[in-house]
Amino acid sequence: MTSTADYAHLRAQLDTLTTEAFRPELADIDRRSTLDIARTMNDEDATVPAAVARRLPEIAAAIDATAARMARGGRLIYAGAGTAGRLGVLDASECPPTFNTDPAEVVGLIAGGPDAMVSAVEGAEDSTKFAVEDLTGIGLTEADTVVGISASGRTPYAIGAVEYARGLGALTIGLSCNADSALAAAAEHGIEIVVGPELLTGSTRLKAGTAQKLVLNMLSTLTMIRLGKTYGNLMVDVRASNEKLRARSRRIVALATGATDLEIETALRRTDGEVKNAILTLLGDVDGPTAARLLEAAGGHLREALQAAKSR
Repeated sequence: MTSTADYAHLRAQLDTLTTEAFRPELADIDRRSTLDIARTMNDEDATVPAAVARRLPEIAAAIDATAARMARGGRLIYAGAGTAGRLGVLDASECPPTFNTDPAEVVGLIAGGPDAMVSAVEGAEDSTKFAVEDLTGIGLTEADTVVGISASGRTPYAIGAVEYARGLGALTIGLSCNADSALAAAAEHGIEIVVGPELLTGSTRLKAGTAQKLVLNMLSTLTMIRLGKTYGNLMVDVRASNEKLRARSRRIVALATGATDLEIETALRRTDGEVKNAILTLLGDVDGPTAARLLEAAGGHLREALQAAKSR
């Protein structure tokens, strides 16, 4: 049972966090017009990209390290609680349809498990033990990368995940929105996006959440670019799981090759719908099986496979 002294200690901790700071100039916000509040909130949000920009070198270093691990077969694993955990799960869930990754290749862990995506699970974020259990449950190895996400930078679940992962030799990244955070200190790569106090005191789903989303977008997207999941800015590893994506697949092949509709349909049929393979058959003038072999030899990098095809 939590004592009064424990609560006093936690309150003292929160008082030191930028993300929890009270802004007296906004104390009358509930009395303002809706348009005025919207403008204020929009002005607040506009400051987030600049805060991210100040940490681009650290972000880039973390991405390069992550890509190197994943190129050797490692996984990208997000671990967080509440909003931070949900953002990690969201980013992970977008990777299979966007980059044709295996669902087990990019994983989102949230304190309290799947139920915590839609409702609070009491006490889950306060447990380092739950983080260790979740990582053990997915068979964490030293080949993997674990990204602890916490706006405050003090969430035990995120810190516990990073500490356990680092102890195993896995790559660790700590993403927080407060300076000098325990999470960043625990990780090999600490990324602190300091966005300042929120419009609503302590509501870190606002600017802090936006900052975390921007960084996670970079982390997954740039890692996949480094892994050869794109050709230029085209998503050539897109998984065509619905009609919209099937249409997008054909458009991507057209943009990459300039081929006719008939040529595109023929190429996709000969490569079982694989966009990257279809592009290689058209640009490299090879058949489907040869395209598959060249891509495998190139580690999935289309540019390298295309160069190999043209030098045959």
